[in-house]
Amino acid sequence: MSAHSRNTRGGSDDMTTQTPVIRPAQAADAAGLAACFEAAYARYAAQIPDLPAVSEGCAEDIRDNQVWVALLGGEIIAGLVLVAGDEFMKLANLAVCPDHCGKGLGRELMRISEGAASKQGFAEMRLNTHVKMPENVRLYQHLGWVVLSRSGNTVCMRKGLPGR
Repeated sequence: MSAHSRNTRGGSDDMTTQTPVIRPAQAADAAGLAACFEAAYARYAAQIPDLPAVSEGCAEDIRDNQVWVALLGGEIIAGLVLVAGDEFMKLANLAVCPDHCGKGLGRELMRISEGAASKQGFAEMRLNTHVKMPENVRLYQHLGWVVLSRSGNTVCMRKGLPGR
C-alpha cells in the first residue's frame, strides 16, 4: 500500500499525522538532501548575496562526513551534516524544509548531533552561521550555544558537551 492510499481502518493516513523517520544518509539521498537544503535556505538567497552554495557537495558530504536525513513519505524534509575535526565536531549544516519547521525536527537532529559528537569523544561542537540570520543565532543560544566570535558576516558559535 502506498503512502497516499486510504487507510482501511476508518482514518486517513494524511502526511501530517505520520512521524518522520531519521536515519543516516545514504548515497542515493544526495539529490533529495540538496533539494531540502535549497528549500530551507531559499528565503535567505535574495537577502544574502554572499550566502554559500548550501546544496553543493551533498554526495561528497554523505561519503566523507556524518550525515543524517529526516524522511516523511519517502521525501527528505530535513538534514544534518557533521564534520569531525581534530579538536571539535563541526555542525556544518542543519536545515528543515519550510513546510516542516516548528515540529521539533531541528531540535531532534541537534540532539542526534550532540550525541554522536559526545560518543566520539568530542568535548565541544562548533558551527558558523550568517550575521543576517539572527533568528538562527537566537535559536542556537536557546539550545545552549554561545557566540565564540564574529568576523565579517560570520558568527562562530560553540557548545560544550555534557560529561566532558
